[in-house]
Amino acid sequence: MNTEELKTFIFLSKVKNFTLAAEQLSVAQSTVTNRISELEKEVGKRLFSRGSKTVTLTEEGQIFLSFAERILELQSSSIEEMNAVSSHRRKFSIGAINANYEVYVKQLVDKCLLDNQETSIKVILGHSLDLIQLLQDNVLDMVFSAVPLKRLGFACDSYDTDRVALVCAKGKNEFPDGIKKEELAKISYLMCDLTLSEAGLYIRSLFPQNHVFRLEVDNTSKLFPYIEQGIGYAFLPYKLVEKQINDGVFEEVPLKDFTAPNVTTYLIYRQGYDVSKFLENKF
Repeated sequence: MNTEELKTFIFLSKVKNFTLAAEQLSVAQSTVTNRISELEKEVGKRLFSRGSKTVTLTEEGQIFLSFAERILELQSSSIEEMNAVSSHRRKFSIGAINANYEVYVKQLVDKCLLDNQETSIKVILGHSLDLIQLLQDNVLDMVFSAVPLKRLGFACDSYDTDRVALVCAKGKNEFPDGIKKEELAKISYLMCDLTLSEAGLYIRSLFPQNHVFRLEVDNTSKLFPYIEQGIGYAFLPYKLVEKQINDGVFEEVPLKDFTAPNVTTYLIYRQGYDVSKFLENKF
């Protein structure tokens, strides 16, 4: 299989139409058909179910899609790594969930870039499990994750532990004396639980089963504008909202008859990899 076949396969899986794929890729439709046909011969499985106008991934195609994306990512990373050798003395590839990037990684990246002109940094933001997979595929050097990894050949350090705070817009707190657990279901709550991992699952358990949230999103920073406008409340890592609280933009709501969980940030990397070169700017 070659790069063009993989790229065509991935693109067709998204647009689900041979004609549209050919137009967008600026090739003949027969070229798209031939690339997919050759790829299916190589893997020995049908990757698409053909309809009259659209195609959909088969079960085997869905499995192969993740591998195809990883193959192209590995190829891209290897080229970047080779190019970095000639242009930069040191290259770091870092993965982080959004909240961890804002609280921990950005300041490290800023210091590294300002203090060393020969350093190249690549940052990929995403969900913990996706980033850990990229680490195992050697696409990333280290990952700041909300979930740990216990696997031979990898180190997993507890980088930091933070508490979770219930916040709202300053002056919009309907519970200045504190909120009870039973009152949570009555508020306009903005849910973000993927970033918080186990903490998010615990927070979800505080609400009735099948509770419908005012807003549900998997990126913590996307909640900020809504909170600032007084649209609702959200549990967020305290260090992520500490500045907004100190600046009088957000207000923390006291908890009466229950406690919020802590959230741990894990630093995961391959055993033998010297993370101090990035964390402590040692070159």
